[in-house]
Parts: sequence; structure tokens; C-alpha cells
Amino acid sequence: MAFSEMLAQLASGAVFTVLVTVACCATALAVGLLSACARRVFPFPAVIRALDLFAFVFRGIPVLVLLFLVYFGLPGAGIRVSPLGAMMLSLGVISGAYLAEVFRGALDAVDAAEIMAAQSMGMSRWQVFLHIELPQMMRFSVPGMVNEFTNVLKYSPFGYTVGIPEMTKQALVLSSATLRGVEIYLAAGILYFLVYRLLLVGVRVLEKHWRVPGMGPAHLQDQPV
Repeated sequence: MAFSEMLAQLASGAVFTVLVTVACCATALAVGLLSACARRVFPFPAVIRALDLFAFVFRGIPVLVLLFLVYFGLPGAGIRVSPLGAMMLSLGVISGAYLAEVFRGALDAVDAAEIMAAQSMGMSRWQVFLHIELPQMMRFSVPGMVNEFTNVLKYSPFGYTVGIPEMTKQALVLSSATLRGVEIYLAAGILYFLVYRLLLVGVRVLEKHWRVPGMGPAHLQDQPV
């Protein structure tokens, strides 16, 4: 088998790697934002305790254990989940628990004087969160999001355990068939790095969208993605 053919097969697996990574990152972002919104808009003791318990539990569960529980365990209760859905409900939710803590720290970094000024102008709690806290929270959270989304990419090979033909699965098949493991895994590593760079571009788009006008060094305001 020619190296170009092996690279093409790995590239077909890279498509599934990107799909799993994007889907799980979107799930994590939704879970983290929902937690941040609930914590700020409904600051009741019961809500705070429930959110703390959620973060504590899901940050302590291994991804592979939760993945098997969702994909192989739920059918026993009559609930069938697709392989991609199982990845989103395991890796996506666990990553969302980590992002919830990242967002909590970012919210605490927002200047309290700005919140008081907005409230003194008659803005509701939801308006303060939406227009004052949320944009700054997203901006402060960029380093944490990059780190967590990178972890999602690194855990995406677990998808092959539930039947997703992603890049690691293709590399395993090719390596066992051709016995050219060095070339195959080197090519897979390069493709993973390219996916990582693509992920960074997506995060920079989010950063530019949520950036607070006038904040940050001037040379970063118009920095290209």
C-alpha cells in the first residue's frame, strides 16, 4: 500500500475526529454556559449546591467509564444512544463540568464596581449578566477554554471503542495490516496537530466575538485569526 493511500485513509478518519471534537466541544460549551447562567441569574443556595455537586461528580468520573455506561449501559434500560451521542453525553458533559469551573473563576474576575454601576442604572439581574458579565467572562475564559478543548481532542480517540471510525481507529487498522507503524502514527500525529490548529482558529473566532470593546492591549484588537 502506497503512503498516499494510507494518508487518504487517515484523512477519512480525521473527518470523524473533527466531528467528534466539534460536537463534544459544543456540548461542553453549552453545559458550561448553562451552569454559569444558572449560578449568576438564580443565586439560590439549592441551585448553587446542585451546580457544585454536578461539577464535583462529573469531574471525578473517567471519560471511558461514563462512555461505556452511556453506550453499553443505557440500552439495558431501553434507551439506545448513537456512538456520537454517547461521546457527547460522556466526554462533552465531563468537559462541560470543567468549563463550568473555568467560567465561575472568570465571573469572579469581573469588576464588582461595573456590576454595581449597571444595577444602579436600573438594569435587571439578567441584563447585567448578559451585557456586562457574560462578554467579559468569555474573554477571561479563553485560556481555560483552549486547554479544555485541547483535552477534548486528546480524548476523542475513545470514539473508536463505540464504533466511530476516527483517526486512531484507522491508524490501528493500517498499522496491523501493513506493519508500518512508524510512518502511520507519525502521519496521524501530524493530522492531529492540524486538527488542533483548526480548533485554535475556532476559539479565536469566539474570542473576537465576545471581546469587550476597548479592553486589552491595543495591538491585540485587530489581530488576525
